[in-house]
Amino acid sequence: MNKRITEAFAKGKAFIPFVTCGDPSLDVTEKIVYAMEEAGADLIELGIPFSDPTAEGPVIQGANLRALSGGVTTDKVFDMVEKIRKNSSIPMVFMTYANVVFSYGIERFCKRAAEVGMDGMILPDVPFEEKEEFASVAEKYGLDLISLIAPTSHERISMIAKEAEGFVYCVSSLGVTGMRSQITTDIGAMVELVKAQKDIPCAVGFGISTPEQAKKMVSQADGVIVGSAIVKLCETHGADCVPYIKEYVKSMKDAIR
Repeated sequence: MNKRITEAFAKGKAFIPFVTCGDPSLDVTEKIVYAMEEAGADLIELGIPFSDPTAEGPVIQGANLRALSGGVTTDKVFDMVEKIRKNSSIPMVFMTYANVVFSYGIERFCKRAAEVGMDGMILPDVPFEEKEEFASVAEKYGLDLISLIAPTSHERISMIAKEAEGFVYCVSSLGVTGMRSQITTDIGAMVELVKAQKDIPCAVGFGISTPEQAKKMVSQADGVIVGSAIVKLCETHGADCVPYIKEYVKSMKDAIR
């Protein structure tokens, strides 16, 4: 288990914000990371833009396209992380797609990610049954490959939980990422199934955007993950988004304390 990820959950309920790297620019993304940390974020998910982000709804899809058309590459994201690590030791994981890692070279990607100071990665399009070619290399470089479980995982949850690293990403709703007015999944039951197999933190994501939702979710889990609501602020305010994001993250973290 990556030490920094474990520490993110050790202090209480964790707030985990997501941002797409390079939307509106990599310089702004760097400032967003510092602002989110100051506002109380416990772990940050950095999205490496990809042309076909199959797990994402329209908000994060739009951010991916804006970042790519702005010239963001995986190498430029690594360079940005290297800069962030000179000023911050907040736990950080990449969220991206198998193809991004595969085309970069799995070994080369994991080695570089570890060198710049990343703690893990989430690959939503890699099913449990096919994770080995990524997991073994990630482990070699001290990166946690974070597993996802969905409301439809059922009997697979125990199997996934047994081999999970870092934390388990509980997908709260069927479909793609995006803000939802209601979350009906029995998160408590999913978390129980995980914990029966392994003492590992569980964080809930997909659909959470309000302090009320966050508060409700952490009564059943160890942390909440919020992406679209933050990415929407990047879209709305562009280069001026940093203070808005800081305020939002603070309100979410305050709600789950």
